[in-house]
Amino acid sequence: MHSSAVFLIEFGAIILVLGLLGRFAGRFRFSPIPLYLLAGLAFGQGGLLPLNTSEEFVAIGAEIGVILLLLMLGLEYTASDLVSNLKTQYPAGLVDATLNALPGAAMALLLGWGPVAAVVLAGVTWISSSGVIAKVLGDLGRLGNRETPVILSILVLEDLSMAVYLPIITALLAGVGLAAGSVTLAIALGVAALVLLVAVRFGRHISRFVSSDDPEKLLLVVLGLTLLVAGLAQQLQVSAAVGAFLVGIALSGEVAEGAHHLLAPLRDLFAAVFFVFFGLHTDPRSIPPVLLPALALAVVTALTKIATGYWAAERAGVSVRGRWRAGGTLVARGEFSIVIAGLAVTAGIEPSLGPLATAYVLILVILGPLTARYTEPVARRLTGLFGKSAPAGGAPSEGAATNPGGAPSEGAAANPGPQETAVGQDAVGRS
Repeated sequence: MHSSAVFLIEFGAIILVLGLLGRFAGRFRFSPIPLYLLAGLAFGQGGLLPLNTSEEFVAIGAEIGVILLLLMLGLEYTASDLVSNLKTQYPAGLVDATLNALPGAAMALLLGWGPVAAVVLAGVTWISSSGVIAKVLGDLGRLGNRETPVILSILVLEDLSMAVYLPIITALLAGVGLAAGSVTLAIALGVAALVLLVAVRFGRHISRFVSSDDPEKLLLVVLGLTLLVAGLAQQLQVSAAVGAFLVGIALSGEVAEGAHHLLAPLRDLFAAVFFVFFGLHTDPRSIPPVLLPALALAVVTALTKIATGYWAAERAGVSVRGRWRAGGTLVARGEFSIVIAGLAVTAGIEPSLGPLATAYVLILVILGPLTARYTEPVARRLTGLFGKSAPAGGAPSEGAATNPGGAPSEGAAANPGPQETAVGQDAVGRS
């Protein structure tokens, strides 16, 4: 009974603090994610008020938070939109991998950590945080902007690439033979392809199966299906986030709209828990010794991510302001980077790799929401674009899909529906 009471007090305090921090961030119109992370540092190991009883529940809630964030992203788009964007954006995925993996590999080699650690750190610096970026896009009201499908295509390509990368890195760390590693890789790729095929071919049937006029039944079926598919995907060496995203794109029409409305509050709650959980497992005392190399790596890879997003958005015909927004939004690293570093720490290949990866991710997961918000206005001022007017009849520089005919604004409506987003994707696909 006593432990139950302590759990309720601890978890209630966490949720209350998150609510107050969210209100504070809302008042000053910036993303609350950095504040959530700092709260996690305060409540975690070596923090001001370390918590113990509620840690296991917070860990489960954090995993659910990432799953819901990716599910909600998937609900914004159809399976045909996804396939179309992946076909057109795969060069951006290759550029993304090259520009952002090489700095991590080079840093590991410069520090004398060896080739296996180099492959690990390359993955840490390569993969953006789908969870953080999904939250930021919602906070800034950009889900309907023309650059958003480009961002999502890159994120999906990264997440799908994890189906290849994680089995490879697991085999390298374990020192298993080529045959065993190849079997694991083949299973992961097959599962990812199967889930995508089901989403594309049978999305309408899935939507009819899930559909219900009763909000309670719709919520239970969608949430249960998502968690089930995510768990199965993870069990078969595919990211749970990829599974949740594909469930989202398999749902369409009224089902997607209804699920979006019902799941939004749950997403916000568990997403906040995810960011706190990340901070809980970061000991502030482990950061100072590796702060300088982590900071240097963060600066370099923030610039390479901005370059990646800018180039990819330019290929899609997005305006200059949208290109800068796309680049700034991709900067954040998070859940996948920590997973990759955790595998290396467990294998014991390099003691300093874990603290360096943690410091690096912490810097960029705090910096990411800020670059998403301010990269475009800073670039506009530096390049003098503020004084240039768009040509008559040209495409508006902002989210045309959700703000047609109106004065350009920074982003689209805060909660665009799937139909609005689809219009924005069609515009990108025609460019």
